[in-house]
Amino acid sequence: MHPTIDRVVAWLRRRAENVVAALLGVMFVAFVVQIVFRYFFNYPIGWSSELSVVAWLYMTLIGSAFWLKEHEEVRFDLISSRLGARGRRILGLAVAVAALVLFGMAMPATWKYVTFMKVESSSYLKIRLDVLYFVYVVFAAAIVVRYLGAIVRIVRGEAPQEADVAKTGSGL
Repeated sequence: MHPTIDRVVAWLRRRAENVVAALLGVMFVAFVVQIVFRYFFNYPIGWSSELSVVAWLYMTLIGSAFWLKEHEEVRFDLISSRLGARGRRILGLAVAVAALVLFGMAMPATWKYVTFMKVESSSYLKIRLDVLYFVYVVFAAAIVVRYLGAIVRIVRGEAPQEADVAKTGSGL
């Protein structure tokens, strides 16, 4: 990749890690507050549960879009692990094109739905749902960009990374 693009991606990845860590902290604090209010004060509160769900949603989508590296994603590599470099390139290209087409086709409807949700708000925090759901639009756009990059790399002759189940980050 180009050095400038590498720096931008690294910066985005670090900022996403900061956001994910902060959201994990928010989830933890909301969870503790919920326990204290429910079991010590006998006064259940709903906003802490809603805040935890929103934080988890944002943490998952932002983390998946900007923080996770390609080799850290969950994969079903039963087929690709048996292929050589050329076979992995062909399969990787097919998967990247399919993801690009599917996310691209869904983007107009996604945008329409998210913008439509401005008429609703969350139960306790009263946050407009279009604001809450906008993170999915960001996630989908990031996935499109990620797979466009994958297509460029594959067309240039790079094979997708071979799965190594012996590595610590392999998910086993």
